[in-house]
Amino acid sequence: MKFLDTTKIKIKAGDGGRGCVSFRREKYVPRGGPDGGNGGSGGNIVIVGNRSKYTLLDLNYKTNYSAERGEHGRGKDQHGRKGRDLEITVPLGTIVKDYETGKVLGDITEDGQRLVAARGGKGGRGNMSFVNSTRRAPRISEDGEKGEERALLLELKLIADVGIIGLPNAGKTTFIASVSAAKPKIADYPFTTITPNLGVVKNITGGSFVLADMPGLIEGAHENAGLGVRFLKHIERTRILLHFVDASDEDSMIERYKTIRDEIFRYSGKLSEKEEIVAATKVDSKNEDNLEEFEKFVNNDLNKQLYKISSVAREGIDDLLRRLWERLQKEDSGNGK
Repeated sequence: MKFLDTTKIKIKAGDGGRGCVSFRREKYVPRGGPDGGNGGSGGNIVIVGNRSKYTLLDLNYKTNYSAERGEHGRGKDQHGRKGRDLEITVPLGTIVKDYETGKVLGDITEDGQRLVAARGGKGGRGNMSFVNSTRRAPRISEDGEKGEERALLLELKLIADVGIIGLPNAGKTTFIASVSAAKPKIADYPFTTITPNLGVVKNITGGSFVLADMPGLIEGAHENAGLGVRFLKHIERTRILLHFVDASDEDSMIERYKTIRDEIFRYSGKLSEKEEIVAATKVDSKNEDNLEEFEKFVNNDLNKQLYKISSVAREGIDDLLRRLWERLQKEDSGNGK
């Protein structure tokens, strides 16, 4: 599945229907009164959250959306039907902005959440609505109002329970493929992952949660180096950060860990305060001295437990998943869920 996290669309709500000028014409009523009905209101454009969608790609193929206009009023006191609303479904985590002003119109975070992005025009009144004590036979009506029209900028920030971060080729993609049904591209060169991958972990810890495999970050990512800010923003929506550091690399694991932490802090101080679980990956081909030094750093300097895993050998995987589940459950209970 291709991934798209930002797109521009144009929307036009339905115009209101015209009011009608009409008079009763009945056989035994020579001077029938006015009976022109009102026009119907135009349909709205509604943005709807859908948990089964993970990308804005569909909206990149069709960029113009128009809701149905209201029916015109008719004689015999018949009002026009309201135009049907047009619903546009988006993934959870989509921020809806006015393209021209940059104003945030809404943030779609729940399944079924609805946001009226453009309102339909009000229907015009027919001549029967203008009758009063001094004007018994009005020959006037109103045109319907125009529906709202605007350009929208849709930005997707993925919502996941756990966001996996680390340098390129740290083993993030292999891990998510081994613990979920996700089928991401895996290779032994940097930047295999150029779009986020989502995977649902089920029946391993007694429950389920969503993992997001973020593309590898490099030094300068907060200034848009490499894949940069485009994917740093997706980490903001995750509840827990899972930081992978490759234990098979000869370079200092401590320095590689600090590189990622520094980029996260420079991008967002709030993001850097998220709970983080640290894991050494590829321990089946580890550099012993490097890993030992890093474990002391995690235990003593960070005051955390280091999880040592190998996704290929399935080593340490269950313990890590169990820990993630426990932390998510604790966070839920702390929030009163």
